[in-house]
Amino acid sequence: MDRYLVLENGKVFRGKALGADKEVIAEVVFTTAMTGFFETLTDKSYHGQAVVQTFPLIGNYGVIPEDAECAEDAVCASAYIVREWCDSPSNFRSEETLDEYLKKKGIPGLCGIDTRALTRMIRKQGVMNGMICDDPAHADHEKIRDYRVIRPTEEVTVSGAADYEPDGFIEVPGIENGSEDEYKKLRDAASAEEKDAFHIVLIDMGFKESIAKCLWKRGAKVRVVPAKTAPEDILALQPDGIVISNGPGDPTDNPEVIENLRTLCASGVPIMGICLGHQLLALTHGFSTYKLKYGHRGANQPVRCTKNGRTYISSQNHGYAVKNESIDPKIAGILFENVNDLTNEGLFYRKEPVFSVQFHPEAGAGPHDTEFLFDEFLDTVRRSGAERAEGSMHAAE
Repeated sequence: MDRYLVLENGKVFRGKALGADKEVIAEVVFTTAMTGFFETLTDKSYHGQAVVQTFPLIGNYGVIPEDAECAEDAVCASAYIVREWCDSPSNFRSEETLDEYLKKKGIPGLCGIDTRALTRMIRKQGVMNGMICDDPAHADHEKIRDYRVIRPTEEVTVSGAADYEPDGFIEVPGIENGSEDEYKKLRDAASAEEKDAFHIVLIDMGFKESIAKCLWKRGAKVRVVPAKTAPEDILALQPDGIVISNGPGDPTDNPEVIENLRTLCASGVPIMGICLGHQLLALTHGFSTYKLKYGHRGANQPVRCTKNGRTYISSQNHGYAVKNESIDPKIAGILFENVNDLTNEGLFYRKEPVFSVQFHPEAGAGPHDTEFLFDEFLDTVRRSGAERAEGSMHAAE
């Protein structure tokens, strides 16, 4: 069956139907990743967007629910656009085809179009809205132009606190200290080493599960809390460190979170920001952000570390960036920069144990060049804990 993509600039692409039979309006973006299509579909940062894969053949290793980046392998993108999809995947872990999966999840797709031409158009003219439909003559061009993704983090964040486990999450009835007793009962089979692990609070702006996995496999206990959790409630948990996750949308749409982060940054607890978390920390410190013409999305983005001069290949998914000109060098230093366009890719804060990166050190899927940043964060947590313990001893004397 024929299906169409109608762009807000009037261009129409005709292809074949893929996935669910429904119409949708979304922001059309492209990703250059060659693998990890399932992680892309389940990444909450794509909420409200139609994802175009520049790699021509998608789905050849099938759908593998264990690799999902969000709970219950839910599709987070609004629509999916590919040149060609594989109807006979070959992988011992595969459970179904891409088409079957999209139909089951109610997500429309489009295949058989010239995705290279579509990508070149977006690169030249910038990200734009589009509508996937069965009849372009009935497309509502005004609705297409007016479509906006507004405050998407409120739709993708968790509804309540949850403790991460390798096989899922254990929900916690509240984030106050009183819930710790129930939490410990649920973890009564944990080893002594696990119980003595660092306690990391992950603020969920639309987080990828790979972030929690990277912390967990390094021995940390991870509690995921909703985006707007009050800072006093987070600090009442006595976390050893705090991670602010990735997520969708314009970072300036989160004024309450930005205000909360001011209190958390002043607390002295080590903080790491990833992607949207990086942008929010910059706004917290008085810097500014802006929308990129077509964003950075893919698993092959080169970033240069200003401290050692090395270039790393990173996984990225963002449409906004921190404005270099707005960064006050007395407050923060540039940690990473994008090799292609020199946009900001990371900051460290001079008077606080806080740093952030624009890319995804957890990858999932993508290169693991920068996963060492989780080790550096936990080293900071370890040093900070030792300093606090030493200060307490001196105070007791």
